[in-house]
Formats: sequence, C-alpha cells, structure tokens
Amino acid sequence: MDLKAHWETVYRTKRPHEVSWFQREARMSLELIRRIAPEPASAIVDVGGGASTLVDGLLAAGYRRITVLDLSAAALTEARRRLGSASAEVNWVEADILAADLPRAAFDVWHDRAVFHFLTTAGDRARYVAQARLAVKPGGYVLVATFADDGPTRCSGLPVTRYTPVELHGEFGSGFRLVESRREEHVTPAGATQAFVYCLCQVDPAVPSHVAA
Repeated sequence: MDLKAHWETVYRTKRPHEVSWFQREARMSLELIRRIAPEPASAIVDVGGGASTLVDGLLAAGYRRITVLDLSAAALTEARRRLGSASAEVNWVEADILAADLPRAAFDVWHDRAVFHFLTTAGDRARYVAQARLAVKPGGYVLVATFADDGPTRCSGLPVTRYTPVELHGEFGSGFRLVESRREEHVTPAGATQAFVYCLCQVDPAVPSHVAA
C-alpha cells in the first residue's frame, strides 16, 4: 500500500474534527511536555503531528522551537491554515518518519500520538526507535501514545498494534528509561471510546546509541 497516498486521501476527504483521533485540546500531551520541558526554548518535534491541535497549545504556552512532521501535505496545510500567521513560527516537515533526514541530538522532546501503533512490523518499529535515538538529545524525552491493549485493532482502514505500558516501553529498549505511563479514555467525534496508553521515556545518556536496542 502507498501509505502517503492513503493519508493524503484521509485528510482530503475528512475535516480534521472528523478523524477518530481528533482532540480539541491535546491536554495530556501538553501537560506532560510542560512538566518535562518547562523552558520555552526547548526544542520539540511532534511526529505525525499533521492537523493535531498540540501545536496550538505549545505556541500558546510560549514554545517557539517547534517542529511538526507528517507524511501528509494535506494535514500540514490544514494546520498551517488554522494557525494563520502564527504558522510562520513553526518548522513544518513533510516526510515519512522512517526515512526522514533528521538532525542529530536536536530535540529535547519527541512527541507521537497515534503513529507508532501503525508500525506493525518489527523492522519498521526498529527504524522508528533508531530515528528517535538519533534525533533526541541525551537526557531528552520521548513521549509516545498508542492504542492500549484493549483499544481498537484497526484505524482508518489499517491494522494497528496494541500495547500495554510494559510492551510499549519494551519496544524502545535499554537506551530509554521509563519515567511514567498513563492511560487515556479518548472519546472520538462519533462518540466511541478508545483506550490509549502513553509512555514517557528519557533517553539514557549512559547507554551508547549503537547498543541502545
């Protein structure tokens, strides 16, 4: 399947508030980010951020070193349209996270809500983890949210992998120290409830990246 074409179709045929993962406010993500990276100069990347409202909350909180990365140009265009002139303060990157040319040790916080669970092969998950290890500073944080083990088995026509907190942290290996996990009961725009698990990990500066798996 051409995943880029798939997600372009999703965002061209649905309004942002019509997709199941839509949040009017990304409250849990924003709360955790503000706690671990209180300085406005913190560099934050929202992986698969697309049309998410997290960037709105980050800008309102005073952050100015924000990167939003997504495979879909249509999703990024929607977010930029929504933000208006404030969009100029954000670095927008259209790319596949598994193949993106990311800067080394550039980010204090890596955030991902609802991308990782679409990676259904071990090889793709390993590539993702390697990208996070490359791009996040030693001592920086990786915050990933996926469907919980009792969450949906498919989303937007695609299969997903569900996780317990232990299983999700286990995908990242010894180079990432688990700080906290949380559960979220997300209510979709259609009124269904979906269980998410959030894992907040810190990149262990004592573990070299080549042995972090």
